[in-house]
Amino acid sequence: MRKYVAACVLSLMVAGLSAVHASDLKSGLQIDEFPAAFNVTDITGPSEGQKLCYRCQYGNRPVVSIFVRKMDENTTKLVKEIDAVVGKNEEKKMAAFVTVLSEDPDAQETALKKVAEENKIAHTPLTVFENAAGPAKYKINEKASVTVMMWVESNVKVNYAFEDGKLDADAIKKIVEDTTKILN
Repeated sequence: MRKYVAACVLSLMVAGLSAVHASDLKSGLQIDEFPAAFNVTDITGPSEGQKLCYRCQYGNRPVVSIFVRKMDENTTKLVKEIDAVVGKNEEKKMAAFVTVLSEDPDAQETALKKVAEENKIAHTPLTVFENAAGPAKYKINEKASVTVMMWVESNVKVNYAFEDGKLDADAIKKIVEDTTKILN
């Protein structure tokens, strides 16, 4: 009987692990990949209104890069919390930027400025990329509503991807905790 119960428990554990891995969404650069250059239009950052490459400007610094399809309530909470971490780690030259993927980037401008102002996002530029697919080399999954990558010295250390509605308070907490992986 014990062997049977142990086998059942083991089967359930394996099935549970399989379910977790089967539902994992891969999007963006994976661990140890190199973040390539790509241009965005800066909406709220120090280069407001200009096209530039924040990836290039930030170089080898510790960077949090967030790709989003829309700025909903939880995405805004994530950005606000990352912005606070960046503000607390200026001496470590930490940086972050948000890239909204959109077929109509001009339509994003007013909403992004409002998000930045209402949430006092001061250290994290909100930008737009001129198509919903994102930069080709970044391999942003079309099912990913939010893709978070963190890198330092041009080496990705953290990657998270979420389908629409899956980014929640627990996930935000874990992402914020993982910023320590890029801070030396």
